[in-house]
Amino acid sequence: MKELRIKELRTEKALSQAALGRAIGVSQKAVDYWERGVNEPKASYIVALCDYFHVSADYLLGRIDLP
Repeated sequence: MKELRIKELRTEKALSQAALGRAIGVSQKAVDYWERGVNEPKASYIVALCDYFHVSADYLLGRIDLP
């Protein structure tokens, strides 16, 4: 799987891992693991991340680039 864009999106908004975790209902450690590629978010968290950042799942998952 390509690298997820979670860290890129999070840092663009100047959010800490803990703040993002609180916003979508996960721990800071979960966000850290996703960003480092240790674990992948389950589908419900992918949806939450997409809704939070207003991006598509394909973009978040690195399958497409924004024009």
